[in-house]
Amino acid sequence: MNNSQSKKATVRRLVPRKTPSQPRSAHTVGTILEGAAHILEQYGLEGYTTNAIAARAGVSIGSLYQYFPTKDAVTIALIERESLDLVREASAALQGQDHRRALRELVEIGIRYQLRRPQLAKLLDTEQGRLASLMPGTAHAAAMRAALTGFLATYPGLDPARAGRSASDLMALISALTDAAGRVETAISPALADPIEGAVLGYLNAVSATVS
Repeated sequence: MNNSQSKKATVRRLVPRKTPSQPRSAHTVGTILEGAAHILEQYGLEGYTTNAIAARAGVSIGSLYQYFPTKDAVTIALIERESLDLVREASAALQGQDHRRALRELVEIGIRYQLRRPQLAKLLDTEQGRLASLMPGTAHAAAMRAALTGFLATYPGLDPARAGRSASDLMALISALTDAAGRVETAISPALADPIEGAVLGYLNAVSATVS
């Protein structure tokens, strides 16, 4: 098997085996994912195994493998689940006409997400970094990037042609800063949000000045 075939085989092992179409199977998948979240929060990556996930979820290991071929497949599905509300809220905020207010809302949404379940968010960020080169592109990440690209295409002083690149940069910047905040803070506050907003505006001002 060559490298390309090996990588494709690995990627297949990261994709859920089937998508639940019935309420009962959707409930089972939801229970498995919440079980995985609790294992990560209580025991960290050291205790994060498919057997532990199945036991916490109250399902057999066979039931888990019906939907997820590997532990990493569970992790990717959990990353998708946890990012759903974040992307919905952020996309809505970016529809606003006031660019400064929209950016502030985007920062606060990111912080709220990080502080809601900080241990889970931290570990999922770690796992997403580990799996990044093999993960299939997530639908939510693509939606977030598209919303931010559209917003930046109308940002004053920014070249619309570089909106996509700037969107990727800002996603990485906000993620890194909110991750760091989640390790030491427990509640959103101006003292927490102001520096992150300042970093975002500083980046955009620098890019706009370069274009000018």
